[in-house]
Amino acid sequence: MLNTLYTWIFRLALPLILLRLWWRGRRQPAYRRRWRERCGRVPARASRAPLIWVHSVSVGETLAAVPVIEALAARHSDWQWLVTTTTPTGSERVQSALRPLLGGRLLHYYLPYDLPECLNPFLDALRPTALVIIETELWPNLLAVCARRDIPTLLANARLSEKSARGYARVPRLTGRMLASLTRVVAQYPADAERFVALGMPAERVTACGNIKFDLEIDLGLASEAQALAHRWHGGGSRPRPVWLAASTHAGEDELVLDAFARVRRDRPELADLLLVLVPRHPQRFDSVARLCRERGLKVLRRSSGGQPQLSHQVLLGDTMGELLRFYGACDVAFVGGSLVPVGGHNMIEPAAWCVPVVCGPHLYNFATVAQLLREAGGLSVVEDAAQLAAQLTQWLSDDDARRAAGERARAVAEANSGALQRLLAEIELLMD
Repeated sequence: MLNTLYTWIFRLALPLILLRLWWRGRRQPAYRRRWRERCGRVPARASRAPLIWVHSVSVGETLAAVPVIEALAARHSDWQWLVTTTTPTGSERVQSALRPLLGGRLLHYYLPYDLPECLNPFLDALRPTALVIIETELWPNLLAVCARRDIPTLLANARLSEKSARGYARVPRLTGRMLASLTRVVAQYPADAERFVALGMPAERVTACGNIKFDLEIDLGLASEAQALAHRWHGGGSRPRPVWLAASTHAGEDELVLDAFARVRRDRPELADLLLVLVPRHPQRFDSVARLCRERGLKVLRRSSGGQPQLSHQVLLGDTMGELLRFYGACDVAFVGGSLVPVGGHNMIEPAAWCVPVVCGPHLYNFATVAQLLREAGGLSVVEDAAQLAAQLTQWLSDDDARRAAGERARAVAEANSGALQRLLAEIELLMD
């Protein structure tokens, strides 16, 4: 009964959902394209080869999925791959990261809306063998339709914060039915696994194998690119210019970052030439963040211009896609956003893997265990406001030994917690068998 009510509410809301999609297309035209895919209308697949369907919501989940797909594709040359996303930025990442790897073995579409009339034509056309959902993207009808068709489903690298668990617990019947439709949950940590079991997932179908994002591999090519970038940003003088990267920032957070930047440059003359590399989380905010910087009297260079920052530039705006990982390898200190505002934080494993000390705000429930590990080791500092952020930056940028030691401790945590990827691969291969 509750599932039927959910379905009808979704149907009634669909015109508003489509209108919102069209509205977002004002700034990101890609949202106004490929609507048929969101309604489940895609060409029929001719091949009868096994098709493993991976759903990765947006950029972060797609980046996590890439090494999984890469490893399995090398082991199973007969498998085909269907990768779905919900955002244009996620779609771009699929095309740039996976198309060169998989070629004709890759199918990519937007995930259909969670309605039977959208999902059934999609599954009829593509006939997936199994579904792997990256992290926690649970849709009641999607899981129910797959269960009815005997398509096994696995929730991979699953995380479930206390806040999210409380939300699911408010609709126990709907949540219980969703979890009953899942074949397997491979959670990041025991605490995540325990929350799934508390919500009704049978314990024998839940395991914890660690966070696959710790299995980040920095190859020689990427390391070389980051080194070249660092040389350009730091300058070729006898005293390297300090570089602070503020990554994945959200609305309301950029102002705090710029407040901290002003404090550091005002209070510490030796850091007056500090370069701020500011990377907003969402592309539609690039222009507004650039205006915000200029309104504060800062000279901004946009990364998309292709130019090299001069001493006269105080801010380099990261308005390109797919470069954040190498940016982490070129900076001295990294602030990871979505944490000074109540978003839940973003991936701080990437700077840690580069031996870069990390600063975050207090809102870290999306990466609670990772943050705890890094903080206990001394590789992560958690701050409450712009004043504390400026103080921590000043401490690390003024003391090379302390900064390097914090970076080494962060990298040690990343290395000590690797290995989850191989455990997840084994779970997926069992699912396909």
